[in-house]
Amino acid sequence: MERRPTSHDVAHLAGVSQSTVSFVLTGRSGISVATRDRVLRAAAELHYRPNLAARSMRTQRTGRLAVVVPIATMNPLTLLSGAISAARDAGYVVEVINLPDEEPDRGGRLSDVVDSGQYEGILSFTPLPAVDTEGGPVVLPVGEFDEAMHMTGEFTDARPITEMITHLAAQGHRRFLHLAGAEEFPSARARREAYVETITRLGLHSLGIVANDWSAAAGAAAIAALPDDAPPLAVIAANDLLATGAIRAAVRRGWRLPDEMAVTGWDDHLQSEFLVPSLTSVSQDRERLGAYSMHRLIAAVRGEDPPQKPERLLAVVWRESTESPQS
Repeated sequence: MERRPTSHDVAHLAGVSQSTVSFVLTGRSGISVATRDRVLRAAAELHYRPNLAARSMRTQRTGRLAVVVPIATMNPLTLLSGAISAARDAGYVVEVINLPDEEPDRGGRLSDVVDSGQYEGILSFTPLPAVDTEGGPVVLPVGEFDEAMHMTGEFTDARPITEMITHLAAQGHRRFLHLAGAEEFPSARARREAYVETITRLGLHSLGIVANDWSAAAGAAAIAALPDDAPPLAVIAANDLLATGAIRAAVRRGWRLPDEMAVTGWDDHLQSEFLVPSLTSVSQDRERLGAYSMHRLIAAVRGEDPPQKPERLLAVVWRESTESPQS
C-alpha cells in the first residue's frame, strides 16, 4: 500500500519547518503570503490531507466549513465549484447543507448547524434567518441570491447592456428592442433599467420592452409580432434563451442576421457559440465569484484581512449575431 504523505513530507518539499506547515494548515496568523503559498502548493503536489480529528483535539479547530443553500433542488453549482476548490486549496473540507424549504424551519436547522461544533465557518449565498452565533463559527451570508434563488448580488450589474447598446449604436444601429426577463427577478429589472437609460442618453429609438419572461418561446413570439418594416433593428435580450427564440423567429421571417437584425443575449450558455449565427452574449465567471466568497469566509475564520474583490466578473463575448463576418 502506498504510504500516506505526512506533514513532515510537506515541510521537506516546501523547505520549511513542520511547525510552519501546522501553522499554515490551522490558519495561524503571522505567516507570510509567500510561505503560505509554498506550503499549500507542496501539500497539493503531495495530495496531503491533514488528520482533521487529530487537528481538532490539538487546536479546537475542525478544519471543516459549510455552505448552506435554501432549496434542496436548486444549487448554485458553479459558485459551489469555485467555493469548494478554494476551501480545499486552503486545507479545509467543505460540506453543502440544504436548509428546509419552509421559512419557519430554516432558523432551527441553521441553529443546529451552528451549534454542532463541526464547522469553523458557514457560507451562504442567500440571506439567512437570525440565529445566535455568539461563541460559535463565523457565519457569512454574501447575498448573491435571494431566498428564491433569484440573483441579487454581483451578477445584477447591468453595465454590459450599456456596453452592447453603445457598441451597436457606433455600428449605425438606431432602432432597438428589449426582450426583458421576468419582472420579479432583480437582474431582469436591472437590465431593463440599463436599457432605458442608455437608449435615452444616446438619443436612440426604442421599439419597446416586451416578453417579460425568460423563455425562448417568449423571444420568438416577440419577434413574430413585430411589423414587417421593423428592420433594421438591434434586439437586446435579457438572456440567451430569449435571444435564441428571437433568432429563430427572424430566420422564419426571412430577416438577415446581423444585417437586418442584430441580437445579443446574456449568460453565454455553452450552445450559444454554436448557434447560426453564433450569439453575442455576456459571460459570468461564477466560479471565480464562488472562490472569492469562500476566501472571504476563510479570512474571517482566520482573523485575516478580507481578500481583494475580483474585477471583470462579467464580460461581453462578441460573435456573429452582432458582427458581420467581414467586420
